[in-house]
Amino acid sequence: MTEPSGRVVPGAVVVGAGPYGLAAAAHLKGRGVDVRVFGEPMDGWRSAMPRGMYLKSTPRASNISDPSGAWTLADFRISQGQPPVGDRYAIPVEEFVAYGEWFQRNRVPEVERTTVVSVTSGPRGFRLELGTGEELTTGAVVVATGLKAYARVPSVLAGAVEAGLASHTSDHADLGTFAGRRVAVVGAGQSALESAALLHEAGASPTLVARREELVFGTPPDRDIVDDRPLTSRVAEPSSVLGPGWPLRAYAGIPWAFRHLSDGARDLRVRTVLGPAGAWWLRDRIDGRFRVLTGHTVEGAEEVPGGVRLRLHGPDREELEADHVLVATGYRVDVDRLALLDAGLRRAVRRAPGGAPRLTPGFESSVPGLYFTGLAAADTFGPVMRFVCGTAFAGRRVGAAVAAAG
Repeated sequence: MTEPSGRVVPGAVVVGAGPYGLAAAAHLKGRGVDVRVFGEPMDGWRSAMPRGMYLKSTPRASNISDPSGAWTLADFRISQGQPPVGDRYAIPVEEFVAYGEWFQRNRVPEVERTTVVSVTSGPRGFRLELGTGEELTTGAVVVATGLKAYARVPSVLAGAVEAGLASHTSDHADLGTFAGRRVAVVGAGQSALESAALLHEAGASPTLVARREELVFGTPPDRDIVDDRPLTSRVAEPSSVLGPGWPLRAYAGIPWAFRHLSDGARDLRVRTVLGPAGAWWLRDRIDGRFRVLTGHTVEGAEEVPGGVRLRLHGPDREELEADHVLVATGYRVDVDRLALLDAGLRRAVRRAPGGAPRLTPGFESSVPGLYFTGLAAADTFGPVMRFVCGTAFAGRRVGAAVAAAG
């Protein structure tokens, strides 16, 4: 497609260069779609996840999808002279970032390291303004902006965040800056548990505040390199990239069926399947290491000299003082939080009750040509979209849909 000025306009633009953006771009290219990709490769994983973190997902659930089926994490390790690993190997975030950058260099080298400032709709499709000042028009936009925009902060802690007394886990790439300080960590999922462990190991004094009555940890994977369980166990609880059992096998294998559930059923499963819980290898870094207040909810937060005081409702105490509060309450998709989309464009996107976009089988929103992938697609296609392994289904569907529409 060419504008009257003679400038070539891409068939599609991918906004974001994390695993889902890179996979979408690779599949679009595989379909012959002229694509431009904007973003800093793996930026969300580098800047919004703390050093020293390990992935909760297993190695076989952590491959960025390419239409060739190659360029996997195992391929990356081979290229680095590293031995093969099984599903009981915890992947350091630094290794995964390096893998994503390697994938990008080899499969999507044309990534442009600039931001998309705004996306508006117009008569020729979508008009994008870039951080460089360039403007361009395209017929298809794939939104793959990752998690950061969807960071969830409970209303009871919103004032503390505004006052600088609290922050979301996605605001920190180095929890070592809290060394020597008292930090209240609010949450009971992987992010909360691992952040508390990292704070303790960095010399901070964390206190974990969890609403649930007891912490939950996963069990070691049912397989390492091969599934060596008895046949009866493998039939009763078949293996999948998400874990053993028929429900997880369905979420991983037929995500297209998830969109046919009711709004309430989808919302419940996206929030509760495989969470909140800590990875099996995390328990030893938590039990007996620091204070854990289970069965407590935060009812208020106020500034006190030198820090913040939390008012808690629970069996052990009513107040907790800390130098800072780390909010580890996850993410909640809401299209209104995507400031790069023009307000009129956001209003035009049909949504589920919680604010997530309603998508077609090809990941297209109610606005023709506007696609969402990654966590934003979880309400439509299920919990597999919360994990890197979801890039396979998403990449294939987005690639096919955009190519067919073009």
